[in-house]
Amino acid sequence: MKSKRTLTIAMGIIGATAALIRAQAPAPAPARRTGPGVQAANDAREPEVLATCKVPPPARGGGRGRAGAPGRGAAPAAAGPKDYTVTEIPGVIAAGQKWKEVIEIEGNNADGIIATKDGGILMAQNDKSDVVKLDKNGKLTVVYSGLNTSGSVAMNSKGALFVVNRGLNESIEELAPQRKVLANKVNGDPLDCAGGLNDIVADSKGGAYVTMGGLYHADAQGVVTKYGQNLQTNGIILSPDEKTVYVTNGGSLAALDVQPDGSLTNQREFAKWEGGGGDGSTFDAAGRLYVTSTAGIQVISLDGKVLGVIPTPHGVISVTFSGKDRKTLYAVGREGGNQAPGNKAIILTIGMMAQGPKGRGK
Repeated sequence: MKSKRTLTIAMGIIGATAALIRAQAPAPAPARRTGPGVQAANDAREPEVLATCKVPPPARGGGRGRAGAPGRGAAPAAAGPKDYTVTEIPGVIAAGQKWKEVIEIEGNNADGIIATKDGGILMAQNDKSDVVKLDKNGKLTVVYSGLNTSGSVAMNSKGALFVVNRGLNESIEELAPQRKVLANKVNGDPLDCAGGLNDIVADSKGGAYVTMGGLYHADAQGVVTKYGQNLQTNGIILSPDEKTVYVTNGGSLAALDVQPDGSLTNQREFAKWEGGGGDGSTFDAAGRLYVTSTAGIQVISLDGKVLGVIPTPHGVISVTFSGKDRKTLYAVGREGGNQAPGNKAIILTIGMMAQGPKGRGK
């Protein structure tokens, strides 16, 4: 009888130990997905594309990189809105102004916003591979579908609309006036080889400047050329006169001069702020720049002076002027991080003294 009790106890100990080991063992990694709605760096088939690169892809880190980091990384993960106080920036915003939440969108489904003529905004949707319009009343409508993990959108001064597709076999696509691929190669390699498409701004000549592990220009014929040195790029903006490209470089803003053929020269540091996280940007009718950062929205003068920061209740990744008379600043807030379960985008608005430009806002 004693031996049976001993055996029973021993078996119980063994079973408990096995259960403890199972509980402590790491959960199996989820199967990697493929197809639209998956950023290229996270796609199960991305190694097949990178294996074709004649020039090896850049090391992980910096921009979106090859590590599968979110396409837009300025916004920190947050559990909810934080307290903030808006102080006056003369000619820009009055003290005490408050942000309003217009709509919450589940997933990584709001990025790269630009204004529409009727006071709404256009934004890209990574997870859904759509471009949607948010009208002035807060209603969402799909305007372009069937994209490939669509990221930032941009419109040039002539009304041509472009989007970056961040999925496997990345591309810069023109959506209007005609839908076509502008570029999907760089020096004969897939764009995936360059580090991953991130942000875009369009020029009036039918081309576009993009960030993808660096700074690039795609001309109207789709020829892609890299510019700049030692840039950790994310957001990008083209000045109203199209003479200067500004690109975020961590906690600073680099400027490069635009030549008649679209090439870039004379790289220099234009502005610098406390902290990092420079991301989406826009400008107002006076030419001041607005850049999202970890601290909020940096407001920068024409001579590169930081005039102040507009704090935000959430980390923000994209910004533009729209609304009535373009005196409303729109921003995309982010909770949970682009890749986190249960993440969401929050569209925010705030009243401004400054006015956005009547034409191209990015």
